[in-house]
Amino acid sequence: MQNLFLTSDKKARKEYNKLLKQTAKAVSDAFVNESAYSGPTPDELKEIVRQDSILPEHGLGWDKVFELTKEKVLPNLLRTPSTEYMPHLHGPSLLETIAAETIISTFNQSMDSWDQSPVATEIEVETIRHLCKLYGYDTSKADGVFTSGGSQSNQTALLLARDWFCNKHLNYDVKKYGLDEKCSKLRMYTSEISHFSMEKSCHIMGLGYKSVVKVPVDSRKKMDVSALRSLIEADIKAGNIPFLIVGTVGTTDFGSIDPLEELSQLAREHNMWLHADAAYGSGVIMSQKYSDRVKGLSLCDSITVDFHKMFLMPISCSAVLLKDGSSFDALTIHADYLNREEDEEDGYTNLVDKSMQTTRRFDALKVWMSFQTRGRDGWSKIITTSMENAAYLYSILRNDSDFAVITEPEISSVVFRYKGNDSLSGEDLDEINKKVRRTLIHEHGTIIGQTVSDGRVCLKFTLLNPRVTHEKLDELKELIKKLAIS
Repeated sequence: MQNLFLTSDKKARKEYNKLLKQTAKAVSDAFVNESAYSGPTPDELKEIVRQDSILPEHGLGWDKVFELTKEKVLPNLLRTPSTEYMPHLHGPSLLETIAAETIISTFNQSMDSWDQSPVATEIEVETIRHLCKLYGYDTSKADGVFTSGGSQSNQTALLLARDWFCNKHLNYDVKKYGLDEKCSKLRMYTSEISHFSMEKSCHIMGLGYKSVVKVPVDSRKKMDVSALRSLIEADIKAGNIPFLIVGTVGTTDFGSIDPLEELSQLAREHNMWLHADAAYGSGVIMSQKYSDRVKGLSLCDSITVDFHKMFLMPISCSAVLLKDGSSFDALTIHADYLNREEDEEDGYTNLVDKSMQTTRRFDALKVWMSFQTRGRDGWSKIITTSMENAAYLYSILRNDSDFAVITEPEISSVVFRYKGNDSLSGEDLDEINKKVRRTLIHEHGTIIGQTVSDGRVCLKFTLLNPRVTHEKLDELKELIKKLAIS
């Protein structure tokens, strides 16, 4: 039998090195130009990848399968490191984090129990400690855990907030007894443009969409605190029970930052938990110039941090941090085959005690390696450059009468709309903006985002890549204008 794994065997090590070298060369060879995409339409891609079977009677062997991969897959993958790629909160991966991914995949640690991941467990604990300090928490009380992404980080925070509130203020243990009639009256408050994981989490938690109260935003796309106060007071009068406020630190489309200081004050007035969904905006803390924009994070009871967004690390890599780590007790349940109590008494840390997942990847390694590789100065330059690129794009669009910009960016997203002259209807302009985005993808290898604001189709640049230059942004603005009138 051919080698199955990397082992101490000399032949196995030789084959491992061969496969990785071949793969690295093929991947680098796929970067033939600065284009983000080679152009095939959905129908064309279906034809490219169609096969009679992906499970042949007899294996084809590595060489034949690798040739198929080079032919069908690599040329058609999105090249996220391209300066032509800027549609979503999904960017390139820093080189050292790609190396970390190789280590993670090869050793295949599972982060649920210490005996499955000894040094990996200690690295995650150490990394969480430093992250809590970075975001202004008291490390003697705070704690956190890595998750699969922002949605799971948010869901973890919402669940812990619910259980904390029910235990402390309703004298009721949801963990033991499930939801009761009072729980149906629980209400959380979040921006009307917050992430959909708020509704999804409340559905999964058994509270339903009705428990999610959407708060209007102002002209800067920030949560309207006066409206929030009114909604809370109205719910109290109606017999409902406010338990949680979610402040968004970097809304998905606009990158707007809710006023955390004011939200914190309101949360304390009503004995509510304050969660910060900073999946996007958590990276701003690294900018020496702009970190004050997220200084309110230290006031929050929990924070969602995504490293596969502004931090430019491979998917997946996220964490949820708690100001008071004891709230993780809501997730702890002991199993003799996994997290035995006697092991923990002897100093063995089993991270499953504070995770919604059992099996987890060693994603903390990417953060541990990259933070040390780049240092504060390197990270500050990466984040500051992206934010200032957004400010520049906003300025050139605002000064061009052919465009309307929705709001001034606080982080690195710019939402705008080609509007041309006044002779075109709103519907016509919607179709023009849609056409521009599709044409950019399939004819120019450039990928930008599309969304809706005030009922009208808009285009979006999400500028995570610090390699983007002002000249590139000038060129893309003119190309969009040219495509719009063609």
